[in-house]
Amino acid sequence: MIKPRARSTKPAEALLAWYDAERRELPWRARRGEAPDPYRVWLSEIMLQQTTVATVKERYAAFLSRWPSVEDLARAPLDDVLAQWAGLGYYARARNLHACARAVADSGGGFPQEEAALRNLPGVGPYTAAAIAAIAFDQPCVAVDGNVERVIARLHAIEQPPRKAATLIREKAAALMSHARPGDSVQALMELGALICAPRTPDCPACPLSPFCSARRLGAQGDYPVREPKRPKPRRHGAIFILRRGDETLLRRLPPKGLFGGMNAFPSTPLTQDVAAAEFSHFAPSLARWRALDAPVTHVFTHFALEATVFVAHTRAKSAPSDCRWAACANLDKEGLPTLMRKAAAHAGLVEM
Repeated sequence: MIKPRARSTKPAEALLAWYDAERRELPWRARRGEAPDPYRVWLSEIMLQQTTVATVKERYAAFLSRWPSVEDLARAPLDDVLAQWAGLGYYARARNLHACARAVADSGGGFPQEEAALRNLPGVGPYTAAAIAAIAFDQPCVAVDGNVERVIARLHAIEQPPRKAATLIREKAAALMSHARPGDSVQALMELGALICAPRTPDCPACPLSPFCSARRLGAQGDYPVREPKRPKPRRHGAIFILRRGDETLLRRLPPKGLFGGMNAFPSTPLTQDVAAAEFSHFAPSLARWRALDAPVTHVFTHFALEATVFVAHTRAKSAPSDCRWAACANLDKEGLPTLMRKAAAHAGLVEM
């Protein structure tokens, strides 16, 4: 009779043993015995910022199929990258993704291995640099995301919100790193938070760190991480203008910086400002008989919620305003419209959501 394997008395060893047995097979994760591909690791880390694994899986596969190497992505037109990114949000990430690919391709040496050098790349911040260095190059780096914060806060019953306890959380996470397998240690902590130490219903009996967990010992898993009081998001109002000319509609290319920077969109009021309904007409792209649709579209951004009235009109104008162009309504799905603009187009009956 085979005896069940005893749990390790060392948290770092217990964590790695669990990861070896329970780790998910993910498209960007190297299989056992394979060397990680830095391009795949980097691409996944950028895509996973503020986006779920389930959402990223399909989009990641499409990106990789279209641009299988960093050199391929660097050669791609920015418009194609932005269109492929549509729906993943935070479009500045797509612009930085393209800029980073070009910087890496131009260097001729591939991705740098050191955390400090990675931070010099466009769109690569402290967390992303540490994650790439550890996962792709097995560098002894500590990458702290929301999953790691939650695991460490519960493990040590940290009485401060993660933002205020960042240094302590990083120190405690570093203590769980294996010097021999830093990349696997980083992924193991993230995986534990994603699969076991969930925000609302942690599966403590299945957790390899449960014997060491202060929150569980206190019976207070739900109290950690300590939450800061939520500030209500401001609600803003604006308008989106859909101008039709036969089978075409008017699109505007937005400035490179700012909300939806560099994307194609319908003309609108400045969406980061609260605009009174009486002022909507000042922002219309053309003199026309504008008609407001019955209900506004709503969209929640990171820092505010938006309620946008959709106006529609028809014109026979031969030219478009200087910053706009006519686009075929049948091709709107290929224009890479931001989700808010797709909501407006669906509301006007131009596309399906």
